[in-house]
Amino acid sequence: MNSANMWLDATILGLVQGLTEFLPISSSAHLRILGPLLPSGGDPGAAFTAITQIGTETAVLLYFRRDILRILRAWLAALVTPARRADPDARMGWLILIGTLPIAVLGLLFKDAIEGNLRNLYITGAVLALFALILGVADRIGVKRRGLEGLTWGHGLLFGLAQALALIPGVSRSGGTITAGLLLGYTREAAARYSFLLALPAVFAAGFYQLFRSWGQVGPIAAGPTAWATLVAFGVGYGVIVVFLRFISTHSYLPFVLYRVVLGALVLALLAGGVLSPL
Repeated sequence: MNSANMWLDATILGLVQGLTEFLPISSSAHLRILGPLLPSGGDPGAAFTAITQIGTETAVLLYFRRDILRILRAWLAALVTPARRADPDARMGWLILIGTLPIAVLGLLFKDAIEGNLRNLYITGAVLALFALILGVADRIGVKRRGLEGLTWGHGLLFGLAQALALIPGVSRSGGTITAGLLLGYTREAAARYSFLLALPAVFAAGFYQLFRSWGQVGPIAAGPTAWATLVAFGVGYGVIVVFLRFISTHSYLPFVLYRVVLGALVLALLAGGVLSPL
């Protein structure tokens, strides 16, 4: 692939990463589907996906910086001052860490499958549609009364297990955790905010792991264009956070459910027609 095409691919993929990371529609699925349709004609790879997610998660750090600093200070203080352990912010720090354990453990155990067989587009298309329907049901039947102050240790772990499902392209990290939150009775806003905070440790760990592991190696997209895609994802992702949190305060998740079902059906149709290759 020539240099111009590589930079074009990186720009498009960074834009898509920023647009889709925080919406319950699976950014990894979009990058996996779009890659073969670009001039490079190939899967950008799990490493590229993980590295560009550093950009979108940096947008989370910026947007929630006051909340994150408050939680971090309270958590650190509680480590040395027993009286501070009852602080809700310190408790939230522990809940984020507990919720991160499932994706960390499962990510290591199934690393080869995540970077290989689970990127099969037949799986991606089917999972997009299936988890769309589960999200739709959760949004319909969830009582939506709980705020994050009511988050329990057990619920934190269940959120984490739902996030771990996003190791399969098509599930969606935010979609999985938001679905779990709705089924557990949390409001749309509470489920989304915890989803954003919960993603931080896992995504940064995976992103920097892939960055150091691939350092100096030649991948589908070179280091310079990958860095550019990460920067694009950061800028676009920040704007999406602002719009998304406003949107869900007054709207249901139905548009995202319908979009996922249509996209999943389209992927399966393109596979059947030979336009896309499953691997």
